[in-house]
Amino acid sequence: MESFVHLHVHSEYSLLDSSIRIPALLKRAKEYGMKSLAITDHGNMFGAIDFYTAALKEGIKPILGSTIYTTSGNRSEKPEPSNNMRATFQDELEVKHDIFHLVILCKNNIGYKNLCKIISESWLDGFYHRPRADFEILEKYKEGLIVTSAFLNGEIGHRYFNEQDEKAEKVALKFKEIFGEDFYLEIHDHNLSDEKGVREKMIALSKKHSIPLVAANDCHYLDIDDHAAQEVLMCAQTKVTLSDENRMSYGAAEFHFKSPEEMQERFKACPEALENTLKIAELCSVELKWEDDEGKQIYHLPDFQIETEETQDEFFRRLSEEGLEKRFQGPHFINIVKKEHWENDLRPVYEARLKSE
Repeated sequence: MESFVHLHVHSEYSLLDSSIRIPALLKRAKEYGMKSLAITDHGNMFGAIDFYTAALKEGIKPILGSTIYTTSGNRSEKPEPSNNMRATFQDELEVKHDIFHLVILCKNNIGYKNLCKIISESWLDGFYHRPRADFEILEKYKEGLIVTSAFLNGEIGHRYFNEQDEKAEKVALKFKEIFGEDFYLEIHDHNLSDEKGVREKMIALSKKHSIPLVAANDCHYLDIDDHAAQEVLMCAQTKVTLSDENRMSYGAAEFHFKSPEEMQERFKACPEALENTLKIAELCSVELKWEDDEGKQIYHLPDFQIETEETQDEFFRRLSEEGLEKRFQGPHFINIVKKEHWENDLRPVYEARLKSE
């Protein structure tokens, strides 16, 4: 019988932040007897389809989600850096620029579409060091979603860590107002000294406002022995060396894909947080289709409105040819390439390539 479901897992699609590959992840989940599993990559869903199809083949229920970035202010604003917050293992850049983490899971196909919209608008309208969402966009696309607070990297946890308890409680109540019973306070235990006090405050907050707890492990590598390699990966991401004493580090070798038994032992004092992982997994059921009832491929392409009398093929062919011609007039071609060499040798190559493509 399933006793725990991982709901906070980063795959290789959390670029330079996780070394977990989807096939190996699913293999390990099967070895642990897991029936459900989520991936929640940072600020994207690049691996969602690969994970979905591979998980179904392995007989594992895929839970689609993402660890998005949020800001306490307006996503279109670019706040001045703040130095009045203590940094944990979280990227110092995020701390300074009012950027936090939030885990979002899709309950159904509506939720899947809404999460895609949140991520898209975060990149298009909210990008400032990271693609950021705010309360406005979360309110707009809340349907079909389950939200967990992340932990030290989430705004609630980080406010608690910095002894801004009133702000932490205010943020939690705002999330509860938006998502109701689909909002959970996420608690971790990676054997870090920074976590204990925050975890106790989260548990107290849960009791005070009847916000359910959910246990998670922030998985960034598959095996505990991969910790050293993960440190190297983090150095590559932050452009520092292992010898740098101030480099970003997880601080403990426990950000691996733990077994259900490990998680049960770690959270034995808070069994409801383990049980809620099963409840969430049961609530999440996205069904994606690639073919219609007649077996024909379903294409999800935008509907381009063409104001001229051209066909779609004619329209895009003309735009492509005009675009190429415009680039031909650029400084590279005018000032560097000799005219006779260009007209006789290079231009035909580019035009043939465009025709082929």
